[in-house]
Amino acid sequence: MDLAALITAFVVAILPVAPTEPTLVGLGALASVMHVSPIDVIVVGGLGCSVSDHLLYAVGRWGGTRVLGWLSRRRAIGRATTWLVDGAEHWGVPMLVGARWLPAGGSAGSVLAGTLRWRLRRFTPVSLTGSLLWACYATMLGYLGSTFTGNPLAGLAISLIIAVIVGLAVRPLLHRHTHTGPAPDSGVTVEPTLVTA
Repeated sequence: MDLAALITAFVVAILPVAPTEPTLVGLGALASVMHVSPIDVIVVGGLGCSVSDHLLYAVGRWGGTRVLGWLSRRRAIGRATTWLVDGAEHWGVPMLVGARWLPAGGSAGSVLAGTLRWRLRRFTPVSLTGSLLWACYATMLGYLGSTFTGNPLAGLAISLIIAVIVGLAVRPLLHRHTHTGPAPDSGVTVEPTLVTA
């Protein structure tokens, strides 16, 4: 895989200069066309997402519920945060891994973990696991779509349609568990019992 493509994957995973999922899907399709392993894209994309997670974790740790409440004014982050807070006490770590597949779920989960004062020795493995699994999902969508069709553009189109369908499929989960989400002028309440070492 070309070094410029890997640098692009890393930068896009850290900074929101472009949507990460379509970028990784596209690079997966490119790997198929070039007949190279998609593992480099998965690892670089996953590490970039984890770096982004740690930056957001630091924001949550620094700003606490005030920052979480402010971010939750964005509807997608508000719904993801409410879903995570509601389920974190019961499910814990798997909730943050699964949050990757929710709209804005990775961002909300990272800020929430910082707000809850999770220790890095707990947060880092969760971030790496979720980031690498999600990068594998997005990259392999493009790779397998392109391999299956034999046409990189058709494979990319099919892969992006599947990604959109998956995104739409998880939305009812958020709606079912969050009712209307946090009000625009309200903060998110994080119960003290959720704070764990």
